[in-house]
Amino acid sequence: MNYLQILQLAAPETVVVITALVVLAADLLALREQPVRIRFGLGAAIASVGCLLAIFLAVGRHDHVNIANGTFVVDSLTNVVKAAILGLTIFTLVLSTSSKFTEHVGEYLALILLATVGMMFLVSAEDLLMIFISLELLSLSLYVLTAFNKRNIRAAEAALKYFLFGGMAAAFTLFGMSLLYGMSGSTNLPEIAKGLAGKGLDPLLIVAIVTTVIGFGFKVAAVPFHLWAPDAYEGAPTPSAAFIATGSKVASFFILAKVMMIGFAGAEGSGVWRGFISGWMPAVAVVAALSMVLGNLTAIVQTSVKRLLAYSAIAHAGYMLLGVLANTETSQASLLFYVITYAVTTLGAFGVVQVVEEATGSDALESFAGLSRRAPVLSLCLLVFLLSLAGIPPLAGFIGKFFVFSAVVGAEAKHLGLLWLVVLAIAMSAVSFYYYLRVLKAAYVTDRTNGADGTDVIKVPVAMLAVLVVLAVLVVVMGCAPAGLMELLSGAPGH
Repeated sequence: MNYLQILQLAAPETVVVITALVVLAADLLALREQPVRIRFGLGAAIASVGCLLAIFLAVGRHDHVNIANGTFVVDSLTNVVKAAILGLTIFTLVLSTSSKFTEHVGEYLALILLATVGMMFLVSAEDLLMIFISLELLSLSLYVLTAFNKRNIRAAEAALKYFLFGGMAAAFTLFGMSLLYGMSGSTNLPEIAKGLAGKGLDPLLIVAIVTTVIGFGFKVAAVPFHLWAPDAYEGAPTPSAAFIATGSKVASFFILAKVMMIGFAGAEGSGVWRGFISGWMPAVAVVAALSMVLGNLTAIVQTSVKRLLAYSAIAHAGYMLLGVLANTETSQASLLFYVITYAVTTLGAFGVVQVVEEATGSDALESFAGLSRRAPVLSLCLLVFLLSLAGIPPLAGFIGKFFVFSAVVGAEAKHLGLLWLVVLAIAMSAVSFYYYLRVLKAAYVTDRTNGADGTDVIKVPVAMLAVLVVLAVLVVVMGCAPAGLMELLSGAPGH
């Protein structure tokens, strides 16, 4: 197979890379003298067109391709996930158009697209080397995006913490991968599982499992590997924080499920209550439980809405890990449904925060006071997003949790050994309702103390408002009619 054929098979990724170069060249050569808002608008338009073309190329293919023994795998499921990631990228690009935090517009948009390419290659990888390279491309882009607001000292601090934690996590991941290669003689996930079969739970395999969980636990911001997330979400430019919380989470959970379910097949162990058996399941069960408890309880005391969303993301990572624990094809589809709907919802929530932050100069809870009277449509969108995150029916967040919890109970239907995690998740979901209501109380009940008449109007850019309304409608539609997306995720030939 020659390079031209490989580029054709990787057409969506190729288009996004070319688009990144075009955006960078257009901004440097033709738009540099224009106002920042125009440069953001035109750059985002070019980038969005490239992403739309990549979506068309991805969903238009139905063949199964496996290049170089799992280095690049394409099937219907990976194409659906890539389309979701590209869609989230487009929404992020539009949310960026009203930003004023940087004059380096071309570089910023190009980094978003390069991070997207990293996610797309990550989704298609079934080889340890390709997984690591894709993770590094994604991570390095996100580190720079976090620090992009040079006027904000917190952005530099957040990026440094993110980078240092990321470097440690990459070291753990690479160490675990080297052990897996040494024990199995392969870097291909299915062949690793075959190589480890029948050898029992070797001490080196236990170390490989632990280091792999540490590495991916950092990427999905699960406890106790979450310490970077609150600072990164608060300090990064809001569109960057939204991108970290959404697109990267979709790709990271997809590859985490693939590594655990395929690469560690046969080394599952058990995470049932008072019946732990050594393997990857008890490690993931403990991380999931800690994430749900610490994420929700810490979110209660936050006064910054971005930090609140960060701890909410940590809690949701715990819920999502239950989909990995169930370890069935049904649970994989349920996990992907959950993570995609969560990403759409969180992107909308960050969009609302961005509008309020630009209007008031702060993302504190007090800044949302009287939002329902200052920007009625904006506050309605916020209501939909937060109630969905809380898991209120009939919104997408409720359906996602229902699918994942059902998959966990169904996986251990004989003795309900994982029921303790589902009970804990439901209890923590009830706790989460409190801190989401704090934000809604500020928006709908609390009166604004400053301003001429206490109800100073917030002007929302048309493109921003349109995106937020579309995201809110998507959250409602995916909650009321989830069958379409679930059929795409479960009907596709996955693993």
